[in-house]
Amino acid sequence: MNKIPSVDLSDFLSGDEKRKQQFIDQIGHAYENIGFVALKGHFLDIQLVDDLYSEIKKFFDLPLAIKQKYENPEIAGQRGYISFGKESAKGKKEGDLKEFWHFGQYVENNPTLAAEYPENIEVEELPKFNEVGKKTYRMLEKTAKYVLRALALHLYLDETYFDNYIHNGNSILRPIHYPPIKTAPKNAERAAAHGDINLITLLMGAQGKGLQVQDHDGNWHDAIAEPDELMINVGDMLSRHSNNKLKSTIHRVVNPPKELWGTSRYSIPFFMHPISDMKLDVLENCIDENNPKQFDDITAGEFLNERLRELGLIK
Repeated sequence: MNKIPSVDLSDFLSGDEKRKQQFIDQIGHAYENIGFVALKGHFLDIQLVDDLYSEIKKFFDLPLAIKQKYENPEIAGQRGYISFGKESAKGKKEGDLKEFWHFGQYVENNPTLAAEYPENIEVEELPKFNEVGKKTYRMLEKTAKYVLRALALHLYLDETYFDNYIHNGNSILRPIHYPPIKTAPKNAERAAAHGDINLITLLMGAQGKGLQVQDHDGNWHDAIAEPDELMINVGDMLSRHSNNKLKSTIHRVVNPPKELWGTSRYSIPFFMHPISDMKLDVLENCIDENNPKQFDDITAGEFLNERLRELGLIK
């Protein structure tokens, strides 16, 4: 557990059955035991990553009054800007020390879902911001699709089991800015300990210390990715669907040591969500004598709304 396992998606995509099975075994074992992997071979190129960081830094550097033009409490933070300290972890009173932006799904050929999701918000001051955000969203969504195909095979499901659930799914790309810390925080962290709500999370920007993962004994470990890696973890929806065979691991972003309080941190998670009517009922092949059914039946939409209320994003 001292090191998050590293896997390479190109093994799964290689056309070589041995390499493909090795990837399935590696990622399946990691998610049954740790809940995190570092992934090489994804679909983000270096130029796109550089462009995205450039655009989000420009956005978060805008005056607060301009950023707040793009904050809409009526849609519970599902799109656009969410200002500093608004979100807190489940069970925490203190708001996290961050501000962030939400890009949502770009629905294709489905008027019902297009009406269900709020529209993405355009930043008029930055002409490339939304274009770069959309391209990144698509590449992370594509990466996530193949990770879920590997996990479907690990769970003895059809390889494309998740495909129809994630196409036009309610996924979110969240560029986060953790601003410099000016005064000693009172019980607040950059991101307090939490599990993610969704199927899987793909995280850009886990280079350097900050992100920590909790093992089954309650110990915390630094999770540091190489520059060409995404950190990918299981969320509560997938853990629930697999009867906790695949583990949704508690993680946090700790405050830096005092000498680094004057620095910003940026990270960009992509939360892969399915469509709202996906049933998260426990899979039959994840239930046996030693592992009885642990969770009640629920849809992804019902589960998401329940958790958003707990986080204070829906009143």
